Amino acid sequence: MKKLLNTLYITSTNRYLSLDGENVVILEGQEEIGRVPLHNLEGIVTFGYTGASPALMGACAQRNIGLTFMSGNGRFLARISGEVRGNVTLRKQQYQMSENKEKSIEVARNCITGKLYNSRWILERAARDYPMRLDTNKIKEKSAFLGERLKDVRTCKDSGNLLGIEGEGASVYFSVFDDLILQQKDKFHFQGRNRRPPLDSVNAMLSFAYSLLAGMCASALETVGLDPYVGFFHTDRPGRVSLALDMMEELRGVMADRFVLTMINKRIIDDSGFLKKESGAVIMDDDTRKIFLAQWQNKKKETITHPFLGEKIEWGIVPHAQAMLLARHIRGDLDEYPPFLWK
Repeated sequence: MKKLLNTLYITSTNRYLSLDGENVVILEGQEEIGRVPLHNLEGIVTFGYTGASPALMGACAQRNIGLTFMSGNGRFLARISGEVRGNVTLRKQQYQMSENKEKSIEVARNCITGKLYNSRWILERAARDYPMRLDTNKIKEKSAFLGERLKDVRTCKDSGNLLGIEGEGASVYFSVFDDLILQQKDKFHFQGRNRRPPLDSVNAMLSFAYSLLAGMCASALETVGLDPYVGFFHTDRPGRVSLALDMMEELRGVMADRFVLTMINKRIIDDSGFLKKESGAVIMDDDTRKIFLAQWQNKKKETITHPFLGEKIEWGIVPHAQAMLLARHIRGDLDEYPPFLWK
């Protein structure tokens, strides 16, 4: 259970929510483990299938408290809200901002700032933690390049130029990604990013992790009432969750890339769990996928201190925190969208 920015998050899957007077009561079996006054809340998000009482649903609808149901894996299921929730107004503001090039690139710049900043600190931390096992001069050189590109991002006023900076930064970062694989070097190699389909086991894991992360971001945006299909950096395309991909940029390295490296370097996964198809595509077998998902769920439960909010939250809540901050920026409550800057 976590209360964040007036939203109550129920992250355990075996919790049931009920109403007692003016309080939402959290139950595990028949035991009460917590209660929060409704007047303190703007929203409730619950992960799992145990559910909530009809009385609580009605109370939330009357008080304009959004009640959102997510699967245990973080997939958006449904949202209950009152007659006047403000989501229509928020989405109108989002659509207007997406059509305004100047305002769009302001958000896009911050997303890419987060991506390059986090990529840089992944390299810096690796050089610091493993100075005897890495070519630290090479790692530091790539980190310094990303630092210089960060300055270019802050002054960039053209979406095409921003896309070029992002692509160049990603290329430099991935040019030393293989160096960060410290164990099972004879089995896991990274010669560059490839997708649709992934052609090696490392890319197969990266693609799978990115898919999971994109789903988390899309669900988080749905939860706060934003349209995940209308973005500011990624262009609109039928069926593409462009805004989720925007927000995901700053989280790729810290949530997905580091997770894949952990799977390899801690020998949680080995190369026997991958299959190569006739087309050349490499995929995980069922057992490896189950291990990957179980570890992913465990990772989401680990806590960190959010760099902007200064609160301790679980990794799995980070996309929700960023979605709420983005919604506040779109409403005009924040001058800029604060990206997630990990260190």
